[in-house]
Amino acid sequence: MVAEAADVPYLGDQRTGRTAARQDTLKFAEAALVESKREGLLLAVRARWVALAVTAVTLPIVNPNWDVIYYVLMLGFFALIGWAQLKVGKVGRSPLEVFLIICDLALLTFLSVVPNPWSDVHWPIGMQFRFDSFIYFFIFLSTATLAYSWRTVVAMGGWTAALWAIAVGWAYLQPETHAALSERVREAVGADVRLFEIIDPSSIGFGARFQQVTVFIIVAGILALAVRRSNALLISHAGIERERANLARYFSPNVVNELSGNDEPLTRVRTQDVAVLFADIVGFTAYADGRDPKEVIDTLRQFHERMERQVFQHGGTLDKYLGDGLMATFGTPFAGDSDALNALRCARGMIASITELNKERKDRNEPPIQVSVGLHYGPVVLGDIGLNRLEFAVIGTTVNAASRLEALTREFGCAIVVSDVLVRQARAESNHSSADFALLVEQPAQIIRGLEQPVGIWTCANVAS
Repeated sequence: MVAEAADVPYLGDQRTGRTAARQDTLKFAEAALVESKREGLLLAVRARWVALAVTAVTLPIVNPNWDVIYYVLMLGFFALIGWAQLKVGKVGRSPLEVFLIICDLALLTFLSVVPNPWSDVHWPIGMQFRFDSFIYFFIFLSTATLAYSWRTVVAMGGWTAALWAIAVGWAYLQPETHAALSERVREAVGADVRLFEIIDPSSIGFGARFQQVTVFIIVAGILALAVRRSNALLISHAGIERERANLARYFSPNVVNELSGNDEPLTRVRTQDVAVLFADIVGFTAYADGRDPKEVIDTLRQFHERMERQVFQHGGTLDKYLGDGLMATFGTPFAGDSDALNALRCARGMIASITELNKERKDRNEPPIQVSVGLHYGPVVLGDIGLNRLEFAVIGTTVNAASRLEALTREFGCAIVVSDVLVRQARAESNHSSADFALLVEQPAQIIRGLEQPVGIWTCANVAS
């Protein structure tokens, strides 16, 4: 019973984690679907306009008669419907979009079956089906796959079948107008019923019409499967983007790209040389005492936002927030050519950024904040720790030394304390310049708790922006 009771919170945590992950994925998926719908609808409407333009050019070639202008003008209504779809399109159920789709299909059905009123030639109604206008339904079906869900694509198959059936029924119920012509065709073909059905100008050709609808529904189903598969891939991609966003909370963008392209690159525990940076707000406890909690949190947010920006801008990894401070590393999870130099430049950028922030705070009648930074370079142990909730850990005496160097800023009354080891490493890196070390002042070696030998240090009181 004890084991069961102990397992309950653990499973609850797992369920909570899975639920949160699903919610995050759904959030990213929703954003991805909105963007996909917007881009897909724009592409579908543009494809429609191109198809209408091509049709407007080819119709006079296929039918070189003046009455074809009627159909060319009708193409403008299709263009207008496309424009309306672009304006009202949205993710989710949209009755107005459905109405516009049905308008498309109904207008095409009408033009396919009802004779051209501008024509001087009065053919039997059955002749309308000989012009193969049904093939234009496939254009609307194909463009629908760019913007609509698989359910809408399937529905288009059903709506088209229903409208076409109504049109065929209407044509069948029309009074016969060319009985004498049909009789002469019957006399010419004799007893061959199938040939008569093919040649008779009044014949609707129910078999051919049924075949058209059947093929259309089959194609709609296949395209719907393709759309559903595409949406599944989109949601899967949204999950990947969520994972990338989680990585981006800790690693610089270039590191995120490298992590995304490798399978489990952090699981191997290893030792490597890393630059470690600690930054802290000086006197924050006294500052927060008695102040409004919202004001305190706003100050922390301003501080962390600017510090995080500097870390990522200089290719660092945000290891963790430490209340009113933070720890960052340079050279994790992969060592670079300028880790020490990037850490030094990041420290200078942090102080310069806080100087700018204090100018803004002064304009708002808020007190300035002072930041101290400690830097050290040396070997660390890094890798994932934990079983289900993993954390990328960087541990070792180098980390402890960097933290204690940051504390030395109070003793020396400066903004930055840098170990001599890091300065020498930065000087050895190829892309350094004299400006990187211009404001550093060498100080006597200091005894750092946890280290056997005194550590040479450099201090920086002011940093130029």
